Amino acid sequence: MIRKVLTITALTFMSGQALAANVLNHKSPYCGCCTDWTVHMQEAGFTVTEKLHDNMNAVKQKLGVTPELASCHTAEIDGYVFEGHIPADDIKAFLENPPRNAVGLAVPGMPMGSPGMEYGDQKDEYSVYAFNEKGQVFEYRHYKGH
Repeated sequence: MIRKVLTITALTFMSGQALAANVLNHKSPYCGCCTDWTVHMQEAGFTVTEKLHDNMNAVKQKLGVTPELASCHTAEIDGYVFEGHIPADDIKAFLENPPRNAVGLAVPGMPMGSPGMEYGDQKDEYSVYAFNEKGQVFEYRHYKGH
C-alpha cells in the first residue's frame, strides 16, 4: 500500500514537472496577440519567458522557420521550435510523443480563433503543421472554423 501511494505521488510529481516546460517566446515588442498566446501557455501550465526582437525574420531564419510557415512569434521548448498561435494541448501532445524527425510545429499566419487570436465567436479554419529540418511539412492537427 505504501509503495502504491509513493508511486502515485512520484508519477504526479513527474507529470507536473513535464507540464512545467520552460518556453522562450521570441516576439516583437509591439505585438499584443503574441502576449495573449504567452498567457494561454501560462494558463496551460508552461513557464514562459518573452524575448523581444525588432527583427523577427532573423530569429525565424536561425530556427529554420520557412516563410510559408511563418506567423508573428516563434517559441523554443526543449530544443523544438513552435511557430505561431499553436494550442497548448497540441504542444503538450507533441512534446510527449514527437513525430519522427520533426523539429517543431507551426500555425502559419494568424487565424482568428486560435489561441491569442480570439475575437468574439469568430473562428477561422486552420491547421497545425509539423515540420522537419529538410523543410518537409505535414498536417498535425486541423481545426474547423464556423
